[in-house]
Amino acid sequence: MSIQRLGYLGFEVTDVSAWRSFVTGKLGAMEGAVTEAQAQFRTDSRDWRLSVTQGPSDDYLFAGYEVEDDKALYRVQERLESHGVEVKVEGADLVAKRGVLGLLSCADPFGNRVEVYYGATERFEQPFVSPLGVSGFQTGDQGLGHYVLSVQDMDAALSFYTDAIGMKLSDIIDWKLNAELSTTLYFLHCNGRHHTLALAKLPGAKKLHHFMLQSEGLDDVGFAYDRFDAEGALVTTLGRHTNDHMFSFYGATPSGFAVEFGWGARDVEVGWSVVRYDRISVWGHKLVGRI
Repeated sequence: MSIQRLGYLGFEVTDVSAWRSFVTGKLGAMEGAVTEAQAQFRTDSRDWRLSVTQGPSDDYLFAGYEVEDDKALYRVQERLESHGVEVKVEGADLVAKRGVLGLLSCADPFGNRVEVYYGATERFEQPFVSPLGVSGFQTGDQGLGHYVLSVQDMDAALSFYTDAIGMKLSDIIDWKLNAELSTTLYFLHCNGRHHTLALAKLPGAKKLHHFMLQSEGLDDVGFAYDRFDAEGALVTTLGRHTNDHMFSFYGATPSGFAVEFGWGARDVEVGWSVVRYDRISVWGHKLVGRI
């Protein structure tokens, strides 16, 4: 039994207030519960999908993966432990804080916190309404979106996320960042979304390279692009990726990693075969800023 979808992401940030303005005012997500040290945000009928917590790192804090019920959660625990992963069954306090019915946690080989849960809280009676008029975000069976981690040992990373967690390899891209630097990105899926997680050895000290939100409409991307452009917050131009065919751009977050805002990605289908690519984009995605 493997995880089914990415349910939520948490970041540790130095400026919660800046993130509140960013997520609602640039991305168009809906604010949820807020305290002085933490803020949560909605992208659909779930109680929350993104969380920012006050802290020094300005980086990845945790990822939460969803399974269907308590029996599935126990099977994931057994699978992790059979691969030598130490698993903690979280108590009532954190279960209540996450708004779920059951929760376990572990760490990947690099100390990155991974959570697995079932029974998330729904707010169907309080419909998602974007403060910026975003038509919606693609979640559902595919979960929140995707994120990209920088890892130093790819064999260890793939062993954890495929063998222990249960993801499958979609494809790889041999990416030449510049004349002196190249890397290989590994794209992993756990449902129909082309990738929920990508792994690469990347320059810089941050664990998280970017996270992605997929909108329901093409114009949502255009309007978001204009918002980022107006404030000089673009990292890349618009472009289309070779592997998932996503039409997107990248923007800067208040914490120094990037966000990808996209639309139109293709799904992983029955009979999918792993392939490799020499380019990350068909066109566009030209660097115009820095993260």
